[in-house]
Amino acid sequence: VQLQASGGGLVQAGGSLRLSCAASGSIFSIDVYGFWYRQAPGKQREFVATITSRGGTNYGDFVKGRFTISRDDAKNTAYLQMNSLKPEVTGVYHCNTFSSAAGWARKNPGDWGQGTLVTVSS
Repeated sequence: VQLQASGGGLVQAGGSLRLSCAASGSIFSIDVYGFWYRQAPGKQREFVATITSRGGTNYGDFVKGRFTISRDDAKNTAYLQMNSLKPEVTGVYHCNTFSSAAGWARKNPGDWGQGTLVTVSS
């Protein structure tokens, strides 16, 4: 499965962005979509949010109600609505998917690709 994260950009603090994660290729039934971000090269990738096939969601502690993850299975796409953005969430955002048939799509550190850059100015 190929994953493409998009929707990043430059926004002022307090603004909003909506990221997308589009899956294509050999798609099994996707159980989980998830977003992670990395503030800077060399730093650990941090968990942002996941959503299950039943709509169950989980968020990183720093999100604090400002982000909402959703999915559209007809489009094989997940979305991350990011509101009240703060400079500290600036970074490259990546997505990953999990299916019971194939496991995580991105399994190794080198699998994550370029992601989409979110820059929040103060």
